[in-house]
Amino acid sequence: MTTIVLIHGGWHGGWCWKKLVPLLRLRGHDVHAPTLTGLGERAHLLSPEISLSTHVQDIVALLTYEDLREVMLVGHSYGGMVMTRVAEAVPHRLTQLVYLDAFVPQDGQALADLADPAFYAGLEARAKAEGEGWRVPPPPLARWGITEESDLNWMRDRVGPHPLKTFKEPVHLYDQVAATLPRTFIYCTDKPAGDSLAPLAKRLREEAGWSYRELPAGHDVMVTAPQDVAAMLDEICQAAGHALGAESGATPRRN
Repeated sequence: MTTIVLIHGGWHGGWCWKKLVPLLRLRGHDVHAPTLTGLGERAHLLSPEISLSTHVQDIVALLTYEDLREVMLVGHSYGGMVMTRVAEAVPHRLTQLVYLDAFVPQDGQALADLADPAFYAGLEARAKAEGEGWRVPPPPLARWGITEESDLNWMRDRVGPHPLKTFKEPVHLYDQVAATLPRTFIYCTDKPAGDSLAPLAKRLREEAGWSYRELPAGHDVMVTAPQDVAAMLDEICQAAGHALGAESGATPRRN
């Protein structure tokens, strides 16, 4: 069994993992899918003061109060920014990081530095026009690869505004233990032009210290292809278990 904490992306909430969580639990994993402050069922807490640090504290508090250890963090989209900072704060509680079509910041970078410039400019413009300068309305669901009518109907009432401040706060990398955590980048290949993550995928495919995988799906793959995501995450867990068993000289147990 692996303890897995799923960190959702912008405009989403813990609800977006609804299809994936039971599939992982059927495979024997202990799964947590928290919602970040101001989003999902916590939308009543949305405010201009919410920052990336707020969301980092959400996850650190979950790990601390639930006393979760040997955790595999899975971050989707903006969740990659949160996950990277969480790893800096509590690396001793983690075993590996999985970036599910997620942003991977280098030292000093904010999401605003990583997003496609035209796409990000559009987000700021919409926040100014529709969100008093700080609430970013969600992009069209089609951009995330949502095309099935049932999924569209399910998500329309659940996605909501995201605090702009979280996109502007940079990540600073300093912890040597965090830097040694195993990392996997899963790139979703079925995306529109101007995909912010394409340059990142190209770099990480060749970069030392990274495991690189692909899924032929749109950005919200946990909604459109949850079986594929569950199988890949389970495979990553199994591979980590075998590696640990090999290092210790023990025979790893399959879940």
